[in-house]
Amino acid sequence: MKRPFDRREFLKYQFKGFLWLAGAGSLFQSNLFASAVPDISVVKGKPGPAVRSAVELLGGMSRFVKKGNKVVIKPNMSFPVPPERASNTHPEVVRTIAEMCKEAGASRVLILDNPLAPPDVCLNQSGILDACKSVDDKMVHMVSKSSSFKKTVIPNAESLTSTDIMKDVLSADVLIAAPVAKSHSGAAVSLSMKGMMGLIYDRKIMHRMDLHSSIVDLASILKPNLVVVDATRVLTTGGPRGPGKVLKKDTVIASADMVAADAFTVSSFEWYGKSYRPDQVAHIRIAHKRGLGRMDINNLNIKKIQI
Repeated sequence: MKRPFDRREFLKYQFKGFLWLAGAGSLFQSNLFASAVPDISVVKGKPGPAVRSAVELLGGMSRFVKKGNKVVIKPNMSFPVPPERASNTHPEVVRTIAEMCKEAGASRVLILDNPLAPPDVCLNQSGILDACKSVDDKMVHMVSKSSSFKKTVIPNAESLTSTDIMKDVLSADVLIAAPVAKSHSGAAVSLSMKGMMGLIYDRKIMHRMDLHSSIVDLASILKPNLVVVDATRVLTTGGPRGPGKVLKKDTVIASADMVAADAFTVSSFEWYGKSYRPDQVAHIRIAHKRGLGRMDINNLNIKKIQI
């Protein structure tokens, strides 16, 4: 007959149980902490501080940029207009992202776009070149020479099967999208996914095919590690160049999910005088369907603060 536990055995198993509970408690706390990091962060405030807060809420720039990484930041800076027109990303937004990358230990940070007007005029009018000189006076570049691009095949594409992409982008460790929130006459909105068109040599070809499908094809190969949407001013009509109706919203939206970032931005503001759901923008709907990210923002963890 098996005898019951004696006191020594009882204490031994009690101690093991304590260790298990302690471990489970640590695991629970760890999972709780991890789940506290939002899918989308939304910060109202001045451009620079709002960017810092939005990225910190996601876990800080060190989550995305490691020591020695080569980073490419893709803002909108291809139009020769001042910041108040909201056609280009706010200079303070771009500078703050660059500063944070440097602070995280990036070995190189490049701010790149393919201009739609004379490069010098775009750089001067946008204010981005001057704003970033204090970080690194050689980080801002307009890239338009064909030799700076490399032919790249896009696997499983539905429309855009190949394109010429900036070599510096292809060799980067980290890609950060920093679009201004603006309307677009052909794509409805121009946000992080649409903004990737500024990293290829010939964007006109995309307008000659199914634009929304080709935007998603390009986004499938140029998928940013981090998206920081500049909604400090929102160009709600007349985009992408303007002039149009500009709303001052003093908001920065950040996410590691480009589809979620774009979806939330669409749902947060009026476009052309109306409210829209993310699924009403074709390239967002297609990207969600193809598994590039999530547009079901009601099921995501969203953290909103004002500073």
